[in-house]
Amino acid sequence: MSRFAFAAALLLSLVACGKSRPRADLVFINGAEPESIDPAIVTDQFGMRIASALFEGLCRIDEAGKAQPGMAERWDVSPDRKTYTFHLRPNAMWSDGMPLTMHDFVYSWHRVLDPDFGADYASQMYVIKNAQAFHEGKLTDFAQVGVTALDDRTLRVELENPTPYFLDLCAFTTFVPVPKRIVEQHGTAWIKPGVLIGNGSYVLENWLLDDRIELRRNDRYWDAANVPLRTIEVLPISEPNTAINYFLTGQADLIMDKGMVPTSLTAKLKQQPYFHTGPFLGSFFTRFNVHRAPFDHPKIRLAFSLAIDRKRVTEKITQLGERDAFSLTPPGAGNDYQPPPGPAFDPQRAKQLLAEAGYPGGKGFPRVEYLYFPKPVERNIAVELQAMWKENLGISVDLVKQEWKIYLASMKEVNYHLCRSSWVGDYNDPGTFLEMFLSASGNNATGWANAKYDDLIAAAAREPDPSQRNTIFQQAEKLLVSDDCVILPIYHYVGSQFYHPDKLTGIQPNMIDDHPFRCMRWKK
Repeated sequence: MSRFAFAAALLLSLVACGKSRPRADLVFINGAEPESIDPAIVTDQFGMRIASALFEGLCRIDEAGKAQPGMAERWDVSPDRKTYTFHLRPNAMWSDGMPLTMHDFVYSWHRVLDPDFGADYASQMYVIKNAQAFHEGKLTDFAQVGVTALDDRTLRVELENPTPYFLDLCAFTTFVPVPKRIVEQHGTAWIKPGVLIGNGSYVLENWLLDDRIELRRNDRYWDAANVPLRTIEVLPISEPNTAINYFLTGQADLIMDKGMVPTSLTAKLKQQPYFHTGPFLGSFFTRFNVHRAPFDHPKIRLAFSLAIDRKRVTEKITQLGERDAFSLTPPGAGNDYQPPPGPAFDPQRAKQLLAEAGYPGGKGFPRVEYLYFPKPVERNIAVELQAMWKENLGISVDLVKQEWKIYLASMKEVNYHLCRSSWVGDYNDPGTFLEMFLSASGNNATGWANAKYDDLIAAAAREPDPSQRNTIFQQAEKLLVSDDCVILPIYHYVGSQFYHPDKLTGIQPNMIDDHPFRCMRWKK
């Protein structure tokens, strides 16, 4: 049934009943239908927003983007900072009233690390002792992984090395507990309304695909008394003009997506009191499929990178003050990390490299495709990149548009030539960007595997000195962006939110662009 037909049928049914559906306390526009809300599977921001409302880890994120005590009321850290002992809150329970224990965390982390499960974010847990060996199948006894429930209320976690951002990881979606009894009873259907049991600040009331997700406050949540909004309606609207119309007419209260600013309205919207921006750890870039010709040739990848004038994108299209990117990692991540500069705009050198690769002036170059998903800003960026590759290399690039879920599948399967990509830091550290391109990472999605790169990232994890650690990360990033040119950085994001600050509070720009619903409230 089409959206229009569905709306018409719904309207008729409401008229017949003589009443309309009550408006939720907050109507939020999510930029797309979530790929999943299973915390062990979800990798996109659209799904993580929902999953993080339904589930909570040992820690939780506050409105400033900082990790705070969550399911764990406190923890002890060993002198060498390699062992954490977490203590569960006495009122921790699942949304159906069943007790939550630390054994639930052991089960859930085991599930993520199971080599047969295929969790893309499993590598996030490699900081835990023997987690990588278990995930890679080199170790088969999970009891040797550094996660142990000492009893129902105490969890000991042993790390490979001191990890300054470990508590941030404990607030990340992949690290939340899931209910073993429900998952094993219902299989993949465990995330459906009426089945899903969580431990977060909200429960899943309803999920109508491509229409809405309804959340209701979890009154069994340990901090429910401090969750002001009782109901939330999430609309998967991907068209910016439609989203803005919903907001301006009062049908929606909040928009938080980077791509939801119509280019034609950017200058005017920037002047409005309801439009808010702020820097955060996020980058927009292009991935190369290094296994698909002609991009299996590093000179060609570098030529494509050198042919891009990033200011044509940031000044002509996005227009929100984004910084041109010559690195994957935004400057200043973590301990004042400064990434090495990557390839800058140099069309003459780009032409020379293309000629050296056997395609002078682009002659004989095969047709290649740039993959993106349907949003006007994405289309405009794709067209601008297409034009620059034609102008500076003499190469025609076809543009291929796919719906969000199909696009994600194509990228994960490395079924593309060039692919539009972005990454938002999961915590404030260079590793959240650079670990993505480890050979075994489920988020790599380029076909690239480099043992030297893997060794550098591992060395950075072992390095206790912040300055030396940054130096090692710089060596790795240079290999990724310049030497092997696996990706083409374009700009570093600026976050954008639409809301009326004189009415809605509990939202503020932060470096990980995370804005929990439980922090939001209406002014009285």
